Amino acid sequence: MNTKVNRRTVDLSSFPNLVVIYLGMRVNRLTGWKTLFGFGPRISESAAAQPEGLLLHEWMIHSLFPAHVGMRQYWRDMESLLAWSRSEPHREWWKTFLRNSGGTGFWHETYLMKGGMEAIYDDIVKPIGFLKFAPAVPARGGMFGAAHRMKQQDALAPVLAESDLYSDTNK
Repeated sequence: MNTKVNRRTVDLSSFPNLVVIYLGMRVNRLTGWKTLFGFGPRISESAAAQPEGLLLHEWMIHSLFPAHVGMRQYWRDMESLLAWSRSEPHREWWKTFLRNSGGTGFWHETYLMKGGMEAIYDDIVKPIGFLKFAPAVPARGGMFGAAHRMKQQDALAPVLAESDLYSDTNK
C-alpha cells in the first residue's frame, strides 16, 4: 500500500524518567494583562538559561479571548523539575503569585513516563483539562504540593509552605 504520509515516531528509551508539564496563564481581569506580559519575558529568559534537566520549552496560545497562553516543557526527570521549581527565579515568582494572582489564573498538568499525573488550578474560573471531568478538591494538606500530589517517595516540601499562605489550620 502506497502512502504519501511521512509517518515517524520517536524512541524515548533514552528518557525513562521523562516528565511533560503543560502550564497556562489566563487573564481573568483587566489587571491580568500586566501580569501576563510581565511573566512572559522572565519565563523566556529562564528557559533560555537552560536549567539542568530541561530538554525543551515551547510556547502555545490556548485562546485569544479570553487571553490564555501556555507552554509545554519536557524535563529529563521529576527531580530536575522539582529542583528548578525551588530555585530562583521560579521560587520567588511562585511565592508572589500565590499571594496575589494579579488578575490571572494559572494551571499546570504534569505527566510522568513512569506513570503518574498531577495538576493544580489557581484562580481558574472556567474548568479546563482534568478539572473538566475529575472531582475538584482543595489544594490543602497532602494536596498542597506537586511532589505530594504525585505521591513521590521522599517528597520535597512545597515551594511555599501552606502555613505561609493560609493562616487557618482548617485543611
